[in-house]
Amino acid sequence: MTEARGSAGRDDEGRDRYTPGAPCWVSLMVHGLAATQEFYGALFGWEFRPGPRHLGPYVRALLDGRDVAGMGRLPPDRHLPVAWTPYMASDHVDQTAEAIRLCGGTVGVGPLDAEDAGRLAICSDPSGAVFGVWQAAAHQGIGAAGQPGTPAWHELLTFESESVAKFYGTVFGYEEEPVVSADIDYLTLHLDGRPVAGLHGVGTSLPRDQGPHWLTYFEVADADEALHHVAGLGGHVLKPARESADGRVATVADPEGARFALIESRR
Repeated sequence: MTEARGSAGRDDEGRDRYTPGAPCWVSLMVHGLAATQEFYGALFGWEFRPGPRHLGPYVRALLDGRDVAGMGRLPPDRHLPVAWTPYMASDHVDQTAEAIRLCGGTVGVGPLDAEDAGRLAICSDPSGAVFGVWQAAAHQGIGAAGQPGTPAWHELLTFESESVAKFYGTVFGYEEEPVVSADIDYLTLHLDGRPVAGLHGVGTSLPRDQGPHWLTYFEVADADEALHHVAGLGGHVLKPARESADGRVATVADPEGARFALIESRR
């Protein structure tokens, strides 16, 4: 599991730029922002600082002084799912948003400016899975990677992978690498020959209270210890730690129900 970042070069200030189409940011909208900060701060060691307030109160999570993720507060009158949302990099978010519409997706928010940080849109694919598009300005995206507490992978859980892969491939230029197996519907999306995300078709095995959705994996040093912390902090263990080709993996939810995965990578 790896993310394609930096291969597009650097910006005028020498910071890494994300390849268009690469997951570059992840954000969570919640009802109780302070309590959510306490949960993730204790779990991952994140610190927080104020971010753009284009959609209401918002903070950026930092690890060792580098940006890792964002969190915002949902308006009290909006009963929206509490879920982690990955953002894909774009050089022209308005053009990307138009391509999303033409390919059968939906643009629910934006495109709009997030102060001087950049420009964004929040969209959904034809199956209904929500994702964001980010055109960087002052804020390039995730600045820390490959260490505990950072996003390590993004995986779409959907009904079947083939049709939705065509959507993402057309919009973002991904190449597909399917897993050849009679038992699993899975393919990996690649940019410049590097894997950036996975699509997992699970048919009717999707959670009853949640349709197709993106799942973010966060790196941890010890999966079993992290699960103990999740439970102790008021979260929920949905799938206990298990071995995978990439390491030891578990699926959990925070106290508000936002699902995410933990991965103890093999290095």
